[in-house]
Amino acid sequence: MPQSITKSVKSLVEAAESQIENLSVEQALSLHGREDVVLVDIRDIRELQRDGRVPGAFHCPRGMLEFWIDPESPYHKPVFAQDKKYVFFCAGGLRSALAAQTVQSMGLKPVAHIRGGFGAWKKAGGPVEEMPAKA
Repeated sequence: MPQSITKSVKSLVEAAESQIENLSVEQALSLHGREDVVLVDIRDIRELQRDGRVPGAFHCPRGMLEFWIDPESPYHKPVFAQDKKYVFFCAGGLRSALAAQTVQSMGLKPVAHIRGGFGAWKKAGGPVEEMPAKA
């Protein structure tokens, strides 16, 4: 019997965006480089290698996000224990909406995500750097 998916990705993202702060790319660009903000890139490492990255953004693969945020996890990363605003982005703004909703429900705050993601960032002329070649 085929699966019967009852909730679409679109509806999940819409629900997430109704519960989190949504930043335009222009708002996100104005936050870049601020000491009180951490831009968190949740794209897969292959996306960063192929498309480049935002200078100064912290890379956290989506699959490790909850584990890196939880201070009780053996995988916890101290970057997530700071008193800063966390702005999540992915390639197009869908995964980051879900990620921001999840981490907000875990207690991380304040959080936001960039609508349109890295694609919008690049299109708006935001700074992008290539990933260093593997040694």
